[in-house]
Amino acid sequence: MRRIIVAVCALLVVVAGAWVAGAWAQQTVHRIAQTTTAQETADISQTPRQALIEMFFSKTPGDFVKHLPMATRTALEKSGNLAALQGYSLLVSQLQTQTNSLQTFETGPVLFVTENQKTGQKVEVTVASEAMRGDRDDIELSVRVTKNSGEAQQTPFMPQMTFSMKQESQLWTLNEISVTVHVPLADPDFLKAITEKMKPTTTSGSFARPSGTPGQAPGQTAGSDTLVLGAMRTILTAEVTYFSTYPTVGFTCTLSNLDGFGGGQPNEHQAMLINSGLASGKRYGFVFTLSGCGGPPATSFHLTAVPNETTIGRKVFCADQSAVIRSSDDGKAATCMASGTPVQ
Repeated sequence: MRRIIVAVCALLVVVAGAWVAGAWAQQTVHRIAQTTTAQETADISQTPRQALIEMFFSKTPGDFVKHLPMATRTALEKSGNLAALQGYSLLVSQLQTQTNSLQTFETGPVLFVTENQKTGQKVEVTVASEAMRGDRDDIELSVRVTKNSGEAQQTPFMPQMTFSMKQESQLWTLNEISVTVHVPLADPDFLKAITEKMKPTTTSGSFARPSGTPGQAPGQTAGSDTLVLGAMRTILTAEVTYFSTYPTVGFTCTLSNLDGFGGGQPNEHQAMLINSGLASGKRYGFVFTLSGCGGPPATSFHLTAVPNETTIGRKVFCADQSAVIRSSDDGKAATCMASGTPVQ
């Protein structure tokens, strides 16, 4: 499921990051913003679906921006905030690694399929409906997640997404995104997941100490797995935005670089993407650590959340640039990174 966030909904993260990014080189901006008549004539042969695939999955710099409405491109250009979009093609490349496969289909019921060869998790995005009305085409997508056995995984919060494409200057552009989330309050799987999360967190057969227990420092309070996973996803999202905003640096292995405290303009040493409490690396009874960055630019990283001495016996969580969060029951970060079980 995390793969969809990177592959399909990454647009929402990247565009949001664009509004706080620095200026892109002027000659690149003009090359993208000014499409030649010959190029437009060639692009008109594209179907809306082909344009959508090119926008999200092309590795060619500029293809993502090309399919944004002119009004959007103009506003971003005038504000000098196009830098974050430059790195989108690099994020697409990160999806297609030795363990991750990605296939797109220009016709037929399936839009794209991505599969993690290591975990066996497969995500299939299909075209539920498509309504063409003149210069507008609404493409409604549905998602199906399966494992090795082919058995569908239950995902109560599965979103319904509609991408509205509009023809503009003989080019199909993404004019609107609609996301609807259904919450099935009577669904057995949903009720099971909710009730399990409401159970008190225990450590070694006893209830976890509540917030404010004497001897426990602020930020060290034991929290549920939900809180820890939420913190992991916040850091992963910040890493994607940081990667796009500072492409010459790439990913960062210093949590303080993602810190949100301080004055002045955001920069690579204080990007203002997460709060200072999380940037300290100690939260909910876990120690969060970034490592494994190469570069520059760094194209990979490791994120681990290891229980501290007050929460011994809990799972350890880990993730990398693929944004798939895994866990290991032995509490060891090395085991999690090597053979952790994906978190559903």
